[in-house]
Amino acid sequence: MWNKKFYFILIFAFSSFAVFAQDANSLLQKVKDKLNKVNDYEATGIMKTNVSFLKVPEANVVVYFKKPDNLKIKNDKGISLVPKGAVSISLNNLLKGNFTAIDGGNETIQNVKVKVIKLLPVDESSDIVLSTLYIDENKLLIAKARTTTKENGTYEVEMSYGKYESYALPDKVLFTFNTKDYKLPKGVTFDYDDGSKKKTENSINNNKGKVEINYSSYKINGGLPDAVFK
Repeated sequence: MWNKKFYFILIFAFSSFAVFAQDANSLLQKVKDKLNKVNDYEATGIMKTNVSFLKVPEANVVVYFKKPDNLKIKNDKGISLVPKGAVSISLNNLLKGNFTAIDGGNETIQNVKVKVIKLLPVDESSDIVLSTLYIDENKLLIAKARTTTKENGTYEVEMSYGKYESYALPDKVLFTFNTKDYKLPKGVTFDYDDGSKKKTENSINNNKGKVEINYSSYKINGGLPDAVFK
């Protein structure tokens, strides 16, 4: 009798997991379909960088994107400090490839209830170890994504939407990353804000770096040439 009861409990548990997985995949497909409305874009905005050991001026930027994964940031100050591993700047990249989707329940972000979905890559050679998406189910928008990688540590990107939300394009993007995992571009030195100290290896450990981009306009599906990304 006990074995039969245990058997039914086990069947129910597996059935529930299958339903949750189906729901997660269904939601992800709807988000994909919305993202796929954009073939390319050219966006202008202002980038603010907040890293304790660097003095980086506010900069005007132009961000170019073209399917499937071409992305370029043009900075009028000449240096882009967005971590190279932050593929979540292009959300299409997070949703491509083979992965197992796991329902992570619900949370609240920016006063909006969101569905949490965890993505585990099937390909063991993938640089991504785990991605966690926080999705506004009503608007089919990714409000936040946290990604752990093998080579670039863990970083997080949070999006705020407005004028271009019908294309799933944010008005504001905020990147947060661990500075100990960050690799500086060539030619950039570690200077504290007061300019009086040079960095030591331990001085940047466990600090958080932030890069914020506020977009003012997008040119969507204008047909960007491949030469833009060379």
